[in-house]
Amino acid sequence: MNSLELRPRILLFAAKLGYQTRAFDEAAKKLGVELVFVTDRCHQLDDPWHDRAVAVRFEAPEEAAFAVMQAQSGLRVDGVLALGDRPTMAAAFVARGLGITHNHPASVEACRSKLRLREIFRSAGMPTPWFRMVPLQAIPEPALMDITYPCVLKPISLSASQGVVRVNNREEFLAGAGRLKRLLESAEIQATREPNLDRMIVEEYLPGREVAVEGLLTGGELRVLAIFDKPDALEGPYFEETIYVTPSRFSQAEQVLIQKSFSEATRALGLAHGPVHGEFRLNERGVWPIEVAARPIGGLCARALRFQMEGEREPIGLEELLLRHALGLPGRDAPREPAASGVLMIPVPSSGILEKVEGADAARGIAGISELEITARLHDYIAAWPEGSSYLGFLFARGKDPAEVEAALRKAHAKLNFKLTPRLPVEHPVTRRV
Repeated sequence: MNSLELRPRILLFAAKLGYQTRAFDEAAKKLGVELVFVTDRCHQLDDPWHDRAVAVRFEAPEEAAFAVMQAQSGLRVDGVLALGDRPTMAAAFVARGLGITHNHPASVEACRSKLRLREIFRSAGMPTPWFRMVPLQAIPEPALMDITYPCVLKPISLSASQGVVRVNNREEFLAGAGRLKRLLESAEIQATREPNLDRMIVEEYLPGREVAVEGLLTGGELRVLAIFDKPDALEGPYFEETIYVTPSRFSQAEQVLIQKSFSEATRALGLAHGPVHGEFRLNERGVWPIEVAARPIGGLCARALRFQMEGEREPIGLEELLLRHALGLPGRDAPREPAASGVLMIPVPSSGILEKVEGADAARGIAGISELEITARLHDYIAAWPEGSSYLGFLFARGKDPAEVEAALRKAHAKLNFKLTPRLPVEHPVTRRV
């Protein structure tokens, strides 16, 4: 038996091969792990990872799982990881089929539905806003549904706050519902084949401060890796993310309550193993779970997290920590580094064609800034929220405390200028819609 056959193998499910998968690839090479990518890229295109990727369709997770298990038949598989929301179901089916410790598909499916999440949290006795499921084909009169304001309209299946709108009265409700209906009927969204694109969830607007929490489950026990404060007020009308900073500046008592809520939420959902990401709101009424996802933090935000292994000079990234956890390797319990860190997801000021980016060098020169990554491509169209779901890029900072990190991110962001020009209306060749 040669040395290659002895290398542990991990299946990594990802909706696209990009920055985060490259970080996993680098970590895997460092650990001597063979990483097999499972992605929804076209099977007829050349693979940037030299044909190591298995091409599947994540909108049909059981079919995708069958294709993966066929491709891996007779081969060693030691672990399964998924990035982003869409691949999580296929990953869960594959893990179950191969007998690999993971989350049950039913638990993962519940995380994919905002409606199911609310139902489960309510049944578990957790703080839950009032909510309704509303069809979008013929939007009913809100007064007949006993709707009170302000409230929030959400698509049931989309992520990254896409389509999420706060409304304050009947007129805004009807306008917001119409806008959400147009988004869900768009060719781009219909092409995803996500479920429940003909309905929305309406729920109570929760005032308060918001946090994101990164966690890791082992045998159903939750370990909180980091609590990220969101210092910008997320009050609507749209809810694109901006700044994440850790460690949290909430009191120790409040952080204990956040961790308790996260643990209760994962137990209610039946999640058992692997990375989990949660969003919570805090106000005078308590800690409210907003969302829980059976995956690590999205986009490039993982770069804001580093962990210090005992006896090692250089910290490791989240990707290496997750690989070590999946394989049961030493270092899987490494704590987060003591320095404060943060990320600013650069919001889109208005929808349009990105023509020019100015001030990047000045932003990089701000004290405390560790990295700037412009991910939007020049001459591409990028949509602002609520229709959008992609950021212009990411700013990262490190410092002695969270206040210093936040200040650096704000100063650097102020140096950036993005020139976007309106896109000319074009009729879709199939739907005939502009």
